[in-house]
Amino acid sequence: MGMKMVWNSTGWKWVAVCALLVAHQVAAQVEDGLLINGDFETPPPGGFSNFGVSDGPVSIPSWKANGTVEIISSGEKQGGMILIVPEGEHAVRLGNDAEISQEVKLEKGSIYSVTFSAARTCAQLESLNVSVPPASQTIDLQTLYSVQGWDTYAWAVQVEEDDVRVVFRNPGMEDDPTCGPIIDDIAVKKLFVPEKVKDNAVLNGDFEEGPWMFRNASLGVLLPTNLDEETSSLPGWIVESNRAVRYIDSNHFTVPEGKRAIELLSGKEGIISQMVVTKPNKPYRLSFSLGHANDKCKQPLAVMAFAGDQAENIHYTPNSNATFQTADVNFTAKAERTRVAFYSVYYNTRSDDMTSLCGPVIDDVRVAISRSFRIKLGGIVLMLALACSLFGM
Repeated sequence: MGMKMVWNSTGWKWVAVCALLVAHQVAAQVEDGLLINGDFETPPPGGFSNFGVSDGPVSIPSWKANGTVEIISSGEKQGGMILIVPEGEHAVRLGNDAEISQEVKLEKGSIYSVTFSAARTCAQLESLNVSVPPASQTIDLQTLYSVQGWDTYAWAVQVEEDDVRVVFRNPGMEDDPTCGPIIDDIAVKKLFVPEKVKDNAVLNGDFEEGPWMFRNASLGVLLPTNLDEETSSLPGWIVESNRAVRYIDSNHFTVPEGKRAIELLSGKEGIISQMVVTKPNKPYRLSFSLGHANDKCKQPLAVMAFAGDQAENIHYTPNSNATFQTADVNFTAKAERTRVAFYSVYYNTRSDDMTSLCGPVIDDVRVAISRSFRIKLGGIVLMLALACSLFGM
C-alpha cells in the first residue's frame, strides 16, 4: 500500500511564503551584464529634453547623483566640441567632484569585474575614480586608445558585503565645473578562477575567463594597471605597466584559440605578467600563440617574452595564410615561483587611421617541464627498472 503525505492549509501557506522569499532573493541578485539603466537610456522624469546641467540633486532612474551631473545626448556640442556618447543615444557627464552611484546586491567574498565605457571632454588632466567602497581605483583617461574618441575599461573588486554601492566619481577640479569624463554602458560580471590545466603551470593561459564584453562592442576592453593578482579582471594575470592591454573577442577580432585573447599595446608601456609555480633547477618550456588581431594593425609585430631569467624577441612571421604562429622560450627555474611576462616590441597603430593603438596578440600561454627533460627522466626510470629486474632486486 502506498504512503500518503497529508498537508494542511498552514503547511501549504509556509511553502508559498518560502517560495516567495526564495524568488525575491534570486530576483534581487545582480546578474552578469548591464546594470539597471547602465546605458542611461531610461528617460528621467520630464524626459531627456528637460534634463540639463545641474549642481543640485538630479534624478537619473536607478542612480543617485551628487555634484554637477549632466545627461548628454548623441551629437550634442559644447562650444565647438562634440560630446561623444560611446553607445546608444545618451550618456552621463560628471563635472568637478561629481559622482553617480547605484546600490546592487552581489555575493560577499566573490570577485567582480566592472566594465564601463568612458570618453574625455575638456579637462586638462582627465581621470575617473571607480569604487565599490572601501575598494577603489582612479583610472587615467589621458591616453586615447581608439580614434572613436572613447574606450571601454574593466576594474575588479572583491566585495566585502552582499549589499554594495558601485560608484563613479570625477576627482578633477577645473575652471569650467562641467568639464569631466563621460561614462556609459556600465556592467558587472562575477569572476571565477579557472582550474589549472594538466601539464600547464599557467592559470587562465587561454584568457577565456575575463571581464564582461558587450556583443556589439567592437573596441575590446582595456585592462588598466593592476598589480594585485588576487583581484584581477583577468584572473591569474596582472598588468604591471602604466598603460593598458586590450582584452579582445573572436566576434570582432581574429583570436588564435577559443573566444578570447590579449592584444598588447603601447610597446613596453603595456606589460602583462603572471607568477607560475615551478620546481627549482628544473628545465621548463614557455609556449604561446602569437598572432594578428586582423584590425588593420600596421606591421611589423613582435613581442618580448620573459620566462625567469630568459628573454626573447619574437617577430610575427606566420606561414602562408595562417593568422598566428606558435613560439616558445626555454628556461631553467631558479625558484618555486617564476615570472612570465609579455610586452609589444613596437609601438603600433592601425594603418587606416594612424592613431588607434594596436599590437600583437597572445593566446594559449603554457609553461611545462620541457619534453627533453621528461624523455631523459623516463629513460633513467626505464634503465633503473631493467637493472632491478636483471639483479633480482
